[in-house]
Amino acid sequence: MFVRDKETREAAIDLAKQIGNSSAGRLGKDFIGFYLLGSLAHGGFNRRYSDIDVALISENGVEGAFLEALEAEACAIAPDLGSRVSIFWTDRAFSVGRFPPLDRIDYIEHAIPLEECERVEVSKPSLEEIQIYMRGSPLERWAGRGVRFATQVSLDPDERKTFLKTYLYPARFAFSWLTGQIGSNDTAVKYLNNNPIAGLDIGLINRALACRNAAADPDSLFDDRISLPAQYEACVKLMG
Repeated sequence: MFVRDKETREAAIDLAKQIGNSSAGRLGKDFIGFYLLGSLAHGGFNRRYSDIDVALISENGVEGAFLEALEAEACAIAPDLGSRVSIFWTDRAFSVGRFPPLDRIDYIEHAIPLEECERVEVSKPSLEEIQIYMRGSPLERWAGRGVRFATQVSLDPDERKTFLKTYLYPARFAFSWLTGQIGSNDTAVKYLNNNPIAGLDIGLINRALACRNAAADPDSLFDDRISLPAQYEACVKLMG
């Protein structure tokens, strides 16, 4: 990990600890646990492109106003990092909120507790459950972004992060679709290099990963945007 990645990671963890402590204080006896997820938990954190994924579990879930207050607090504590906080949340039974199957696997296998009264056990989603989820809104969102970027004549600097994620998503998709696991971009791309998918341009994905790891602008990839629909078609064929 680059020194600047390490420094930003430490700052992100410190921010997460503060909002975790705030969550515990606000919820009182309803609070169960607050955790690191994503690249802060399973590796691959990047100073420029990574979100700060955290999980909040309480007895009965939380209201939208609570989440908005927590997000505002994060931005007040660390204006440069607060907007990157992404909160996954649910109740004791994992029956409400925002906690998709892949993120439940992340919680089961990788979550790092920052504040915890009790570790809630949840059943591991099956491969079939994961694939049903992945066929839906995640794939649709990615396809929509791919079509939009493929037809643009210039890249908005404010969309560089989303643009780069769109290039890397096929690797994350194929890895999770075939293994039922969640991992870093590096893990997913390594898997794809060892297990090529027909029609998927792995060279383009490798270039996108190199760009991400260097925290560089993805503008050099812009001329390849017309390849994005073909990447989507390769993933559709993978689903059968």
